[in-house]
Amino acid sequence: MATTDNFYSRLVAWMKIILPLAALGLLSTIFLISRHIDPTKSIPIANIDLEQRARDQGATNAAFAGVTSGGDEVTITAETARPATDDPRLINAEDVTAEMRLFSGGMVTVRSDRGDMHQSDLHASLMGNVHIDTTTGYEMTTERLNAKLDVLFAETPGPVSGTGPAGDLTAGRMVLSEDDETGEAHLVFTEGVKLVYTPQPSEDPDQ
Repeated sequence: MATTDNFYSRLVAWMKIILPLAALGLLSTIFLISRHIDPTKSIPIANIDLEQRARDQGATNAAFAGVTSGGDEVTITAETARPATDDPRLINAEDVTAEMRLFSGGMVTVRSDRGDMHQSDLHASLMGNVHIDTTTGYEMTTERLNAKLDVLFAETPGPVSGTGPAGDLTAGRMVLSEDDETGEAHLVFTEGVKLVYTPQPSEDPDQ
């Protein structure tokens, strides 16, 4: 019995030494493994170009609509639209179509390759192969059209050419605006206007 107690005492004494050493060895192994992990290295899922994502955000088949102070309805649609990287209030659009349904009657349709819409000052610029069609018979082409979205006003800062009810027409500038007294829409051509008159066929068969 004394021999058994002596063996048990020696076993307990050795275990008191072996178990702490084994635990220390396990902890050392964990720390050695962790040294292979670089805490400064990016996580794979976080390796994202945030600036590119910001540039790519946007919408397809986007539409903007509003009403001017004079009651004219303005609708702008675009194949794609996204905020500018340097100014989120500026919207850059591609393949733009703008329709202005005039309160006084008639409609103006404008198509362009691209456009910029400024939300802060309610201003839009349509650029590149700008085609302007009106229900009054004008079909004009220019490279840029600047328009306001809160009032009826649009102008071409450069030359415009096309056809109208009277014939072929070219001018250095075109302005669409509203008459302050009557509220009627006016299309005015200025700066070197040239009109090649095309006589209209008579409706009277005897003439």
